[in-house]
Amino acid sequence: MPTRRAVTGRSREPRARFAEELRHLRAQRGESLRQLGERLGWDWSLFGKMESGETLGGPEVVEALDQHYGTPGLLLALWELAINDQTQFRERYRRYMELEAKATSLWHFAVSVVPGLLQTPEYAREVLSAGGLKGPELEQQVQARMGRRSLLAGDEAPPFWTIVSEAVLRTPLRDVGEWQQQLAYIRDVTQRSNVTLHVLPFDAGLHGLVGTDMWFLRFTDARTVAYSESTYRGDLIEENASVERLQRAYDALRDLALSPAESRKFVLRMLEEVPCDPSI
Repeated sequence: MPTRRAVTGRSREPRARFAEELRHLRAQRGESLRQLGERLGWDWSLFGKMESGETLGGPEVVEALDQHYGTPGLLLALWELAINDQTQFRERYRRYMELEAKATSLWHFAVSVVPGLLQTPEYAREVLSAGGLKGPELEQQVQARMGRRSLLAGDEAPPFWTIVSEAVLRTPLRDVGEWQQQLAYIRDVTQRSNVTLHVLPFDAGLHGLVGTDMWFLRFTDARTVAYSESTYRGDLIEENASVERLQRAYDALRDLALSPAESRKFVLRMLEEVPCDPSI
């Protein structure tokens, strides 16, 4: 079979293709980034980051660009392909990400770090930096993680339950202001009807998931898979007996945790305890 010839000569990688199209459309208009920002009402540096591939932006700004360039739906379609592209994730996570996107409900336990679905960009950046990422790869992974947050948004978003250890909420970022924003984001996102947060206090003692971050994903066929994660590796668990054993440990853990109402009060107390940033 003959090799398929590239017609446009443009990238076939979704993120790069999206950035290329943004640059191409602006060049056709003969606009500078600053002019584009002034006409659409966004900081021009955002468009620069989108065109360089540093960020994908959000659906609102992409829809505004579609309207501005007279390309109804084109940029939004490219954005959706880019943000859902599993190859943007590091290889060890890709199989899990494919399953996460198809899950009808999700359960999670966080032993030391805010779950990725609830992280702010700066929190994700500091966590990923601590894991050894830097430069363009760091920024790509931060944006990939931010793209995951869309899973919990919208009318069709799946239910998400998370139990977070008290240690998660007592381990701040270096930047006080960014830590305050992270706690505020947790407060706000857990007001959604599909998101339920439990806090596991220190005095709950030892339990069956000590030292293990766990995810459980359920699918339309009632099948459930588990995923255990550490800083340097993740293991997908699909064997029924093992999944059921881990689910029992998770259920026992939930019995030890604070109720959603008590957990919300706990997060609010943590917000009140954040020291004032002297630079503000």
